[in-house]
Amino acid sequence: MSDQADLFSVPAAPAGDAITLAHYAERAYLEYALSVVKGRALPDVTDGAKPVQRRILYSMQRMGLGFGGSGGAPKPVKSARVVGDVLGKFHPHGDTAAYDAMVRMAQDFSLRYPLIDGQGNFGSRDGDSAAAMRYTEARLAPIARLLLDEIDEGTVDFVPNYDGAFEEPRQLPARLPFVLLNGASGIAVGMATEIPSHNLREVAAAAVALIRDDQLSDDALFELLPGPDYPGGGQLISSDTEIREAYRSGRGSLKLRARWKIEDLARGQWQLVVTELPPGTSAQKVLEEIEELTNPKVKTGKKALTQEQTQLKAAMLAVLDAVRDESSKDAAVRLVFEPKSRTVEQSELITALLAHTSLESNAPVNLTMVGLDGKPVPKSLRQMLTEWVAFRQTTVQRRTRHRLDKVLDRIHVLEGRQLVLLNIDEVIRIIRESDEPKAALIARFSLSDRQAEDILEIRLRQLARLEALRIEQELKGLREDQAKLEDILGSPATLKRTLIKEIEADAKQFGDERRTLIQADKRVVAEVKIVDEPMTVIASLKGWVRTMKGHEVDVANLSFKAGDGLYGTFACRSVDTLYVLGSTGRAFSIPVASLPGGRGDGVPVTSLIELETGAQVAHLVAGPAEQVVLLANTGGFGLLARLGDLASRQRAGKSFLSLEPADRLLPPVPVASTHANVACLAMDGRLLVFPLAELKLQSNGGRGLTLMDVDTKAPLVSVATCGDSLRVLGNGRGGKDKDELVKGAAFAHHLGKRARKGHKVEGVMKVARVTAA
Repeated sequence: MSDQADLFSVPAAPAGDAITLAHYAERAYLEYALSVVKGRALPDVTDGAKPVQRRILYSMQRMGLGFGGSGGAPKPVKSARVVGDVLGKFHPHGDTAAYDAMVRMAQDFSLRYPLIDGQGNFGSRDGDSAAAMRYTEARLAPIARLLLDEIDEGTVDFVPNYDGAFEEPRQLPARLPFVLLNGASGIAVGMATEIPSHNLREVAAAAVALIRDDQLSDDALFELLPGPDYPGGGQLISSDTEIREAYRSGRGSLKLRARWKIEDLARGQWQLVVTELPPGTSAQKVLEEIEELTNPKVKTGKKALTQEQTQLKAAMLAVLDAVRDESSKDAAVRLVFEPKSRTVEQSELITALLAHTSLESNAPVNLTMVGLDGKPVPKSLRQMLTEWVAFRQTTVQRRTRHRLDKVLDRIHVLEGRQLVLLNIDEVIRIIRESDEPKAALIARFSLSDRQAEDILEIRLRQLARLEALRIEQELKGLREDQAKLEDILGSPATLKRTLIKEIEADAKQFGDERRTLIQADKRVVAEVKIVDEPMTVIASLKGWVRTMKGHEVDVANLSFKAGDGLYGTFACRSVDTLYVLGSTGRAFSIPVASLPGGRGDGVPVTSLIELETGAQVAHLVAGPAEQVVLLANTGGFGLLARLGDLASRQRAGKSFLSLEPADRLLPPVPVASTHANVACLAMDGRLLVFPLAELKLQSNGGRGLTLMDVDTKAPLVSVATCGDSLRVLGNGRGGKDKDELVKGAAFAHHLGKRARKGHKVEGVMKVARVTAA
């Protein structure tokens, strides 16, 4: 954390007046970055507010728009008045930024506890923007009192505004940790924040527990604050371990899904009604996703829908008949999904919707904020609460000291008045006869300047006999207050009790029930039902792939584009996978069922995967995940792996084989259960055969083991697995094709241990490849 904070330390200038352009640019950029981080984008751990939010709230309170005192609810004013006041006095930026921040603080679907009570169109969760500021009205919400009520009691420091004409608070004296209650979202220079909202009662309970015991265990803390509580509700399906790890590290990603109910209709019909959405998801967004699934558009550069689009369309239309948005004032979210027929399984429709729409999504967690030390760093949940508790202790101490000073001042004044009432005739005489009555009173009765001034300003009616009794009663009450205030300042235990009492009172007044259900569950994965049948994958030399049903494919009748030819055919099943090996060692996987069928040219395999820049398709192989293959390269290294180890859900594949720059991949070799040996053939005609048992399965890939001792002049050109005989293919004398069978004594001649050089093959002048006999 400290390293990250040091990124924003402005470098010292070189000795002398002159500085280099590079140093000036570096310093200017870092100053700008720090200004954005602390002055705009990140919330403060003390009050959870960004500067623009703090200025809006403070300005509205000064305009008399707060729910304080005995005046009752204030009348709302035009939002334009508030924005104008904020811009003119505190926030010298554009009105759009200030109004947008004001709007967000009024949206109950953006903030768990809205701080502004907005009247008019303040936008919707579907992305509709708010009406112009001249049409809307606003006042502070009652809960904003927890941020503003103590601001005039010496609780926080004030700093000059941008032109020095006014003062604004550095922080607001938050009575609860609003950085957790409402969360925050923002992007700064070099860092961002994404703090989820939480339930007020749970946050208050966690803060109270930490005040009582600063050594509270993490498990006990997480029991009190089990997870975020989003404004729109929903269900948090991440496990306790994932949530707690995000709270410990300050970073993570939580999985959420919508909540729904099944409504039974007449004649056995039913419908699925979504009533709560995960954060960041709107009804409009879900409707757009459904439209894209059921009525897909041809992608740019394509002539027709992809196989995946066609399959998703068919799968969705098989279970869904119609969808409509019935959201209204009475129901903030009501998305109705009608099944294709009443016989559709409810779980089938739910699975399809969750798997292919934003009804199930991820919510990032990034607890980055400006701490008590002024540094913008990510914090754990414990650090956030601990720092806020320390801030709250300081605010209560400052508030208590401020109140004590006022009590002591009042006691001092009343003691002077008591003295006057005991000597009223003499006081009147001195005032009537003296040229300087203030100095005379001070000299005669040993009064302070403050007391003498008060006596001179006292009204005649306050000299009545009953006033002495009132003064005595007020003094008694003030001295009791003095004792209580001094006890808070002098006793840490009393200070803690005061903090706890106030937090519990606020939680009782403003707390509400949790909205987001925390119930761990697995992410939904849509499974497309595929008929398990024999298939043959046909791949061309230029990387075009297609499938044909069955295994009896007549290779001679296959047609290809001009200049292209057959790379290979792979007999497999429709439920198997085609694996692609890139020239850089990355592995890609494509379901065989998603490949186009028929006797056409198929599709280029590069359109189904995302190759790195400069990379090419090296080889292809198809088969069941359990099939073991031998993967080797021209540098003489190789390994065994199952085809399933090459699988990746990402179109960009995954890194699997480590290659030197000069190495090239050799074609993958499926290992038959009857084969016990590995045959390696070098370009110079050397052949080495060693036991397959000398190799091991390497599920995570890598460089592998040395198969054969080769060099750049005579690299490895072919590998195969075999029994007790093999064939070497190449050219004989005169360049004629040669097929040399190696068995018996000849086979034994080439047997050895892995990583040896091997022996020359007799009868073949120029070798091409080796295969099992």
